[in-house]
Amino acid sequence: MDIKKVLVADAVDISCVELLRQVGIQVDCKYKLPKDQLIAEIQNYDGIIVRSDTKVTAEVIEAGTRLKVIGRAGAGVDNIDVNAASVKNVLVLNTPGGNAISACELTCSLITSLARNVIPAAASLKAGRWDRKLYTGHELYGKTLAILGLGRIGREVAIRMQAWGMKTIGYDPIVSAEDAKKFKVESLTLEQIWPLADYITVHTPLIPETRSKSDMQSVLNKCKKGVHIVNVARGGIINELDLLNALKSGQCGGAALDVFEKEPTTNKITLELIQNEKVIATPHLWC
Repeated sequence: MDIKKVLVADAVDISCVELLRQVGIQVDCKYKLPKDQLIAEIQNYDGIIVRSDTKVTAEVIEAGTRLKVIGRAGAGVDNIDVNAASVKNVLVLNTPGGNAISACELTCSLITSLARNVIPAAASLKAGRWDRKLYTGHELYGKTLAILGLGRIGREVAIRMQAWGMKTIGYDPIVSAEDAKKFKVESLTLEQIWPLADYITVHTPLIPETRSKSDMQSVLNKCKKGVHIVNVARGGIINELDLLNALKSGQCGGAALDVFEKEPTTNKITLELIQNEKVIATPHLWC
């Protein structure tokens, strides 16, 4: 494959750019281009590298008359129209597992922050208050963590949270119960998981089978009152309106979200969810 010019459309580590330049490829870094500008620019490049912000749509791919390869510096390819790329014989690459530890560490940080009310307690103290009793929180020791998706990230989360004394259960249709036992996760069905979990963390790709369904409210109602939800996977897996309603009712005791249905967030429901006092929200830090 003859690649002479590559457009880096989202910020990546400088080592990526240097590696390409070392093999004689011209690299231009132009971040977060508007759609019409991206369509105009893509005509000049043999390849494009993105992360999560830039959407490589069918229209962009069609405009890429020289385009041979699309690379995503991260897991998943949900921001790339793979079908359109296949029609034009454009190769699509990603880096599964490349940021697994980053996603795992952020997940664990969010779980512990939820348990000990770290964010609101720090804000309260900075505001001049001493709300010690209000933000005491609870121990993770002895609590049950349900991990949905037992790939590399889910496994790394399990290992770390077991060190905190959490019981780990999980679900993954392609990971056998025997394999799950190897990293001390009890494999259960979703219906078995809901009433057992104190915390639920999601580590699945965004595909039609995992996209949020309209019955999420009924799922949350099957959980323990006060269950905590963590999503560092993909926006759209969790129905944001249902989660917001569960937080308001108290059925959900807290949520930590690093990903959202639309990024950057503009939807009124998403913005209200972010502002909810029971929510820790971060701007897609892991990927």
